[in-house]
Amino acid sequence: MQVTRTFSPSGSGILLMCAGIACIAINDAFAKVLTDGYAPVQILFLRNILALPFALAVVLLLRGKTAVSSRRPLAHLLRGAFWTCAATFYFTGLKYLNLAEATTLTFSAPIFIISLSSLFLGEHVGWRRWTAVIIGFVGVLIVVRPGSAAFQPAALFPVGTALFYALLMIGSRWVDPRESVWTVMLWLVGAGALISALFAPFYWTPVQYEDLWLFGAIAVFGTAGMTFITQAFRFSEASTVANFEYTGLIWATLLGWLIWREVPDLATFVGAAVIVFSGAFIVYREGQMKV
Repeated sequence: MQVTRTFSPSGSGILLMCAGIACIAINDAFAKVLTDGYAPVQILFLRNILALPFALAVVLLLRGKTAVSSRRPLAHLLRGAFWTCAATFYFTGLKYLNLAEATTLTFSAPIFIISLSSLFLGEHVGWRRWTAVIIGFVGVLIVVRPGSAAFQPAALFPVGTALFYALLMIGSRWVDPRESVWTVMLWLVGAGALISALFAPFYWTPVQYEDLWLFGAIAVFGTAGMTFITQAFRFSEASTVANFEYTGLIWATLLGWLIWREVPDLATFVGAAVIVFSGAFIVYREGQMKV
């Protein structure tokens, strides 16, 4: 007798999240290679301009022409500005930091999301989540090590990425709730391309022929990663799949070792563990609050 095995919606969501995070990690590794010869804003512009046709094709295929327009374009433009700042800061950090260290610091985003939601949205944050925020901040300090001989000012760039990513997430409240996630994705890529185009000419370096495949790769892997992650949240509850975002640390450590022979130091591992614990607890509490 033949047995047909199917994944549950939660299982499918988890697989999609893991696949999406793996694609994003590969995207980051290629971007780090490109930072040796190109400014972060140029890398971002070329990634967005190459990814835009893919994003448009996905939206047209799944939702049709009506999904291309938006009822609140200014909200998307502002989110595009946040996204541009976040990516530019991250690519700048990648130029100077190990891939695993930079990835670890971006996982401090839940700390900023909780803090900004309380400050700007007036959301109630209980003592448990505030405790998790403080613990997460301690984890950031362990990795950054301010005041020590090991301190690198470049470590502040991924922290800035986490801040602007948090603003991006908070800004999703301004998007018309009737718009699909695919419309939001398309406008994010388009707004990012438009805003980065304003600054890219000031930092432009002629693209070398041998680097064209790298720019194509970050467009493909970056778009695929965002698409998989978006689908993961459609299949499963956020509290179920969000913790699997931390598998990015495994990929970042592995890729950093394979390409650059990078080995994170003990402080990075300890700080990463503290940040992951803090973020996982925040996600858990968010899920409990919705029950």
